[in-house]
Amino acid sequence: MNEYRPGGFQILPPVVKNLIIINVLVYIASNFTGATISNFLYQNLSLYHWSSPFFRPWQLVTHMFMHAQFGVGIGLSHIFFNMFALWMFGNTLENVMGPKRFLIFYFVCGIGAAICYQSVMSLGTPNPYIPMVGASGAIFGLLFAFGYLFPNLMIYIYFLFPLKAKYFVAIYAAIELFFGLQGSPGDDVAHFAHLGGMLFAFILLRIWSMSGRNINRY
Repeated sequence: MNEYRPGGFQILPPVVKNLIIINVLVYIASNFTGATISNFLYQNLSLYHWSSPFFRPWQLVTHMFMHAQFGVGIGLSHIFFNMFALWMFGNTLENVMGPKRFLIFYFVCGIGAAICYQSVMSLGTPNPYIPMVGASGAIFGLLFAFGYLFPNLMIYIYFLFPLKAKYFVAIYAAIELFFGLQGSPGDDVAHFAHLGGMLFAFILLRIWSMSGRNINRY
């Protein structure tokens, strides 16, 4: 994968910008346009387990644009932190990968995360009426790619504590694995979707590397 810099570094490159815009518009439509539209969007665009009567194939993609309902649980913070992370890691990755490859990468990670989550849930007894929403699987793929391509760049935790990207990613993955295996009844976070996003990020980066596309690591 060759370094892509046709117009220099962009602080808000086009794919990241449009993904953020689409996510925000869908969030507004699904929370502030009345119960009828909200229920329709959440039932048709959220990702239900494939054993559910509500499952539709397109949900493997559309769930990435749905987020927790306003005023319910994590609410607004869900989309805020996802979009912040999309900008934080995505702007650098899109500048390096180029918009087309970055968009492919984003969706592969998001869909891969959904498949991993569905597969793990199938090992138990999934609730067919509780859907998964959010861009977190794709975001964790971006996080992994950032740590993979820029392992020694410093990430500032809470803008104060510096930590190399490779260690930040490793710690985050370990935390997700721990909580995923713990399976606390009150935990409504899709930890295995996060890990699935990381896994598919690694697979795709390796495929690109082995196919002769150079990946510049810094």
